[in-house]
Amino acid sequence: MQSGSPDAVLAAIAQSSNELTQGWMRLLASAPAWAGAAPWLADLQRSSAKLSAMQAAYFEKQSKLWSGLLAGQSASLADPAPGDRRFSAKQWRDNAYYDYLRQSYLLASRYLEELVEGAELDAQAKERARFAVRQWIDAMCPANFAATNPEAMQQALESRGESLTRGLANLMGDVQKGRISQTDDQAFEVGRNLAVTPGQVVYENELIQLIQYAPTTAQVATRPLVIVPPCINKYYVLDLQPENSFVAHAVASGNTVFMLSWRNAGPEISHLTWDDYLEKGVFTASRAAREICGSDRVNALGFCVGGTLLGAALAVLAAKGDDAVASATLLTTMLDFTEAGQLGVFVDEASVRAREAAIGERGILPGSDLAFVFSSLRANDLVWPYVVNNYLLGGRPAAFDLLFWNSDSANLPGPMYCYYVRNTYLENRLKQPGALVNCGVPVDLGKVKLPVFVLSTREDHIVPWRSAYRTLSLLGEEKTFVLGASGHIAGIVNPPANKRRSYWVGEPYPDDPDAWLKDAREVRGSWWPFWSEWLARQAGGTRAAPSAPGSARYRPIEPAPGRYVKQKAN
Repeated sequence: MQSGSPDAVLAAIAQSSNELTQGWMRLLASAPAWAGAAPWLADLQRSSAKLSAMQAAYFEKQSKLWSGLLAGQSASLADPAPGDRRFSAKQWRDNAYYDYLRQSYLLASRYLEELVEGAELDAQAKERARFAVRQWIDAMCPANFAATNPEAMQQALESRGESLTRGLANLMGDVQKGRISQTDDQAFEVGRNLAVTPGQVVYENELIQLIQYAPTTAQVATRPLVIVPPCINKYYVLDLQPENSFVAHAVASGNTVFMLSWRNAGPEISHLTWDDYLEKGVFTASRAAREICGSDRVNALGFCVGGTLLGAALAVLAAKGDDAVASATLLTTMLDFTEAGQLGVFVDEASVRAREAAIGERGILPGSDLAFVFSSLRANDLVWPYVVNNYLLGGRPAAFDLLFWNSDSANLPGPMYCYYVRNTYLENRLKQPGALVNCGVPVDLGKVKLPVFVLSTREDHIVPWRSAYRTLSLLGEEKTFVLGASGHIAGIVNPPANKRRSYWVGEPYPDDPDAWLKDAREVRGSWWPFWSEWLARQAGGTRAAPSAPGSARYRPIEPAPGRYVKQKAN
């Protein structure tokens, strides 16, 4: 065969495909122990019969695919999974070269996945191995490289290289920002078209600003609603644009709503602890809301890590005999970390000790670290599509409020973060009665006796819904569980006007979450109105809406959204 002939090109393709597969295996074999790669490879090597059978089946399929290419006949041996948009361009099917690349890649991907599933590992090690393999599989997709992406090649030819020039400029811009652009950053601004529900900051300390939103109804619930958002993100995920603002919905439902806005941690608060987040955050906000409204108690809502903080706060109040909170809403929250979801692959004793040594006494966990972790959990949604669009095609990402929020990360004080990770993800001590002492008292969730509304989402990869369901066995008296559709964020930000998705409800609540789901009733639409009806029963009566924010002691400081939420995690 002469160089440049069709046969030479085809041979080069076959060689490249084989080298790619072998390269994956070498990379996986050298992966760090935390990923679980070395143990499962060693296990398979010991099980030579099992490994031989897998290899034989894999190479047989690759051989058939190669033979079909040589014969000019398309062999359909591997199709993308439903919803996989990486190979949507027609060239991946109509062009023999790209069709071969696509199918060869998919065969190799499934072979690696079978290797993991065939290894005899404990549940945690297998989950880590799955994660490590998935990262390499996602990264090695031929669509991620200009030379093997038909759309990128066509775009470069048609634009005479301008698309690649734009892509390089986009890449350099993202290098300066330190992250991949997922949305048009110029399309949004906090306080201009995000977080615009009217309100005033009525209190602030070194850790939080407390926002009181202006009422939109003549009568409001006697008990105010205090929202504890996640401290690892900005609060305005619950107050995006007016049409999808959970805060605006809660206000329109007749509630006086208060929102904690966590400060982006810098050197001046790098010493703050988990107890500080309870004392200076949850307890201080609840006390201010009660005093401003002249109410005996508040209704509290916690979202994600904010819900974990709220759970610990409720246990502290119960230990002190304080009934300042009348009801609790926990949105996509874990209190039992037995099944910690995909985030658990990042946590082991060695990694936690390393963090404790570096920032456990005083220091900062950069928001960029957390943003990278969350993006890597869904790399085919939050990383590689933007690599292809921004760098290979020279495009610009579309304007999307949720992704703007997603890229607006937050720093955390090292002591608080290290305490949280060790005592929840690593040692799962929050659920154990008396295993933790917070604010000077033992933590026992079982002593929390109040109405609780627990919501999880069916496709949540951060807080698995079955883990959230187990909250019902840990705390509360009158319990309501709702399972929403979609994922960790989209399942929460689901306004009724969209008439999208579903949620599941039903009683009783057996120990087995799957047994509950089997008998649960599906309801079309948003869960927001269902929650509002539940919250109305915890209102403690009604009163005239306040004519002005704050009080003589808590005077307005500045309009919402305040300064803290605008601080960037540099």
